[in-house]
Amino acid sequence: MTHPLDAARDPIPGTDPDWRPTPGTRTADRIQLGDFLRRRRTALRPEDLGLAPGTRRRTPGLRRDEVAAMANMSTAYYEILEQARGPQPSASMLAGIATALRLTPDERHHLYLLAGHAPPTPAEPADYVDPGLAYTLDAVAATTPAFISDDLSNVVVQNPLNLALFGSFADRPGHEKNLTWQWFTSARWRSVLRSPSPQEEEATSLSYVADLRATVTQRGHDPAAATLVSDLREASTEFAEMWDRHRVSTLHCPTKTVFHRHVGHLDLDCVVLASPLSRQRLLMLQPVPGTDTSDRLRRLQLLISDGQSAATP
Repeated sequence: MTHPLDAARDPIPGTDPDWRPTPGTRTADRIQLGDFLRRRRTALRPEDLGLAPGTRRRTPGLRRDEVAAMANMSTAYYEILEQARGPQPSASMLAGIATALRLTPDERHHLYLLAGHAPPTPAEPADYVDPGLAYTLDAVAATTPAFISDDLSNVVVQNPLNLALFGSFADRPGHEKNLTWQWFTSARWRSVLRSPSPQEEEATSLSYVADLRATVTQRGHDPAAATLVSDLREASTEFAEMWDRHRVSTLHCPTKTVFHRHVGHLDLDCVVLASPLSRQRLLMLQPVPGTDTSDRLRRLQLLISDGQSAATP
């Protein structure tokens, strides 16, 4: 007689039937995944989830069929996951399991890694500012133009030197606060961030696109990311062409030259610090060694301290 689990060895929608252990999904990880699921399932009390305790439960915790039902998958498929067999679960299946097992954010992160997926990053409130990045932003305020953005490049907060150089972005509506949007739709913004050569300008464009491509995947193609990409594709043929190249990389920004009407040209290198605790990152513009940019930034800081209007380059 065919064992009930044999059917689960056939391809299941949302899974990869040819999944084999890789450096990211080792056999040990599959065993650990099964053990993790079993232990989290048996640690839950039925009454915590609004289920009747019942009198016929032979073991503590939930039954496999109860978890499978809440995760919107077959009992047979959930069983083979606990037994460290079968195809790799999709990200959407893992999301269902995490919800069914009432996993904490740390446990959810662990679940995705064991299953060979990049853990989704949680969304933050619109007014959230990462405290560690905010501390660093304030610490460098006297010498370094800097700002904090989210992973989609929406500006969250700027320090005074950054405001003096570029004007306010954080309080702009919609896409107007998004630096990728500004780069591909605003000729004025590109004129402010002068690139040394057409090649450097193209490299900056590709960096924005490759970073956004990686972020969209990390976010699980959520509505905010999908809308930004769709609107950018419609607004910029350059963006659309580069998006279709499917480049992926973390954000880096080449040396920029900024002209400010009060202090002149500033040659700036960009340093990006990503927070391990949020989706946000800090971008700092540092003087290029061997230039007089440090002196010009000090002059700009004096203008700010004296209360003079230094905003807008």
